[in-house]
Amino acid sequence: MEILRLILLFVHLIGFAALFGGAFTQIKGPRRVVNPAMWHGALTMLATGLLLVAVREMGDMGVNHIKIGIKLVVMIAVFCLVLFSRKKSELPAGLFFGILGLTAVNAAIAVFV
Repeated sequence: MEILRLILLFVHLIGFAALFGGAFTQIKGPRRVVNPAMWHGALTMLATGLLLVAVREMGDMGVNHIKIGIKLVVMIAVFCLVLFSRKKSELPAGLFFGILGLTAVNAAIAVFV
C-alpha cells in the first residue's frame, strides 16, 4: 500500500509541476491561455489527489479531513477555472492569476497545514 501511495504522490507532484509551470511560463508573455500542460496538470492533480485520500483511508494512515476538504474545494475551483477557460483565445489577467494563485495556495496548504 505504501508503494502505491508513493507512486500516486509522485504523479500528483508531476501534475502540480505541469499546472504551475504551464502557467508560470506565461507570466511575462504577450498572451495568456490555458495550455495543454495546465489542463492535464489540473486533471492529474484532481484525480491523483482523490486517489491519495482513498489510499490513506483504506490503510491505517490518518487523514486530516479539514485539510483535505479545503484542498479539495481549492482544487475543484482551479479545475473549473481551467476547464471553462481552455477554449478561450486569451485569458483576462485576473482569471489567469487566479488560477496561478489558487494553485500556489493549494501547494501551501499541503506543505504548511
